[in-house]
Amino acid sequence: MADQVLTIADRINTKLDELTRAERQLAHSILENYPASGLGPLAALAKGAQVSVPTVARMVQKLGFNGYPEFQAELREELKAKVQNPIAKHDTWAEGAPSGHVLNQFTDAVIDNIRHTLAQIDPDKFDEACAMVADQSKALFIVGGRVSHTLAEYLFLHTQVIRPDVTHIQSTSNTWPHYLLDVKAGDVFVIFDVRRYENNTLKLAEMAHARGAKIILFTDQWRSPVHQLADISFSGRIVVPSAWDSVATLMLLVESMIAAVQNADWAHTKNRMEQLEDMFDQTKLFRKFT
Repeated sequence: MADQVLTIADRINTKLDELTRAERQLAHSILENYPASGLGPLAALAKGAQVSVPTVARMVQKLGFNGYPEFQAELREELKAKVQNPIAKHDTWAEGAPSGHVLNQFTDAVIDNIRHTLAQIDPDKFDEACAMVADQSKALFIVGGRVSHTLAEYLFLHTQVIRPDVTHIQSTSNTWPHYLLDVKAGDVFVIFDVRRYENNTLKLAEMAHARGAKIILFTDQWRSPVHQLADISFSGRIVVPSAWDSVATLMLLVESMIAAVQNADWAHTKNRMEQLEDMFDQTKLFRKFT
């Protein structure tokens, strides 16, 4: 019976060290165009990955499936979930909604999302991404989508205080190509793209990648098409008992990144913060109870 918690991509990443060379080759081939890559005939998947049919059969069993048909059935369910709109997602939850108050239901789902997300993240990769964001020798560009722009704005607000040369690009704006004029090889893009993946975001990523930019992607468990261009990807679980997806897990990752980046050069960060506070005092933006 297919595991209802881990996606097939999760299973593959968890099992990579246990796979043979041929099986790892197959695994990477599946992940390159996941989940659509495994929806064709078994022989076609084997041919595309340049491995034997028995190699496919063995790896499918190692992933916990009784056979290729069960493997494909799970992929189809994932693909269906990947493209669900808010109304369809609400209907799915309404059919089997657990008892209890919505606060408990929602909290349980978010905690479960966090637990499984963190289990899949490589701490070394996270540290590498934070170092890229903190590197002041490279320009930093941050971009989100229709909903995920809130995460992009949050990260931008904080990194703008921490370091110079940070740009927030609105992916839905017809002016974003202008920003690409200044992109140099090695500059860093942090991109947020979750299901109902946006064409504008993918096009922006393609153009940034073509100019030699490095891409850090925050996405969901099914992974945005931008994943194929990203240097580092973080997949957060987003499913909750709601018509809308939850960004709580991605927000946790963002806030963890902010904490790491501010400490990368605290003396510099502190100096910028002190200057900013002085400006706030001059503008009397905040009330002071002294």
